[in-house]
Amino acid sequence: MVGATGNVGTSVVRALTADSGVTSIVGVARRLPGWHADRTEWRQADVATGDLSQIFEGADAVVHLAWLFQPTRDPATTWRANVLGSMRVFRAVAEAGVPALVHASSVGAYSPGPKDRPVDETWPTHGWPGAAYGREKAYVERVLDVFENDHPGIRVVRMRPAFIFKREAATEQRRLFGGPLVPRRLIRPGRVPFVPDIPGLRLQALHADDAGEAYRLAVTRPVSGAFNLAAEPVLDPADLAAMLQTRTLAVPAGLARAVVAAGWRLRLVPATPGLLELALRIPIMKTDRAHEVLGWTPRYSARQAVQEMFEGLNEGAGMETAPLAPDSGPAGRIREMASGMGGRP
Repeated sequence: MVGATGNVGTSVVRALTADSGVTSIVGVARRLPGWHADRTEWRQADVATGDLSQIFEGADAVVHLAWLFQPTRDPATTWRANVLGSMRVFRAVAEAGVPALVHASSVGAYSPGPKDRPVDETWPTHGWPGAAYGREKAYVERVLDVFENDHPGIRVVRMRPAFIFKREAATEQRRLFGGPLVPRRLIRPGRVPFVPDIPGLRLQALHADDAGEAYRLAVTRPVSGAFNLAAEPVLDPADLAAMLQTRTLAVPAGLARAVVAAGWRLRLVPATPGLLELALRIPIMKTDRAHEVLGWTPRYSARQAVQEMFEGLNEGAGMETAPLAPDSGPAGRIREMASGMGGRP
């Protein structure tokens, strides 16, 4: 499993260790974790430079989860890690003779689509070119098209999840998207003054543990192709306001774009303006195929997943892995600011 120490990776490891049919797990990460899991050994490697073929030798399946969100101000670096790194993973799978590849794509790979009806896995995956995340996820989808054509004997699964949350990943997500200026105890019921009601802001979510179970099924069952993953219900600003016990405030999309862009230019936030554009454009996904073919049913609702994230933000929650390190207080936030607000990984 490449990228085994992050939000999804730790949940996939947990799901696989709970499966008695899985005898061995090799977790691959740039930085070795202090966290331990049954039947799991850790190997240190970077997808951009490491000898992956040697690590993959003898594996029954490779799960590719590694993805670099930062530095958002240096898209060439994320391209090398995410696109060229994925190409190196896929090449190593073929060289090592691994019979199955499960790749973490995303709802962000989809072309702009409707918010009033769900689309299935045949919706175009050309991404939103204004966001590096969408460009990179879409490009890797095209790389996989070629890979499947060139290696018909390898079973390929593409997982396209919605936004994924859990308590232990809340601090990581605050670091990646909100930055050090977001007060730890602001995101709690009754504290947030309002939730912006931006036209088109309707999103799907799921709990990381449900995502982990979906990956387990994709590894252990003879399935292939793409699977949309999301829990019910579809969330809008009113849902978020209800969870935070506050009100909504109508904000025109143009004003929201301007505010986010100003925060980005002033280095107040690490997330790019393109991510807001992406969120406003991605379609609502239909998940029938995951239920019927993969046999997957989420245990948590979308509201429960987001609620856990809110609780984790207040607690400064995390795990003993580098990506999921808990909130370390003022010293940690100073280090985040020194990184240039998205300027370094």
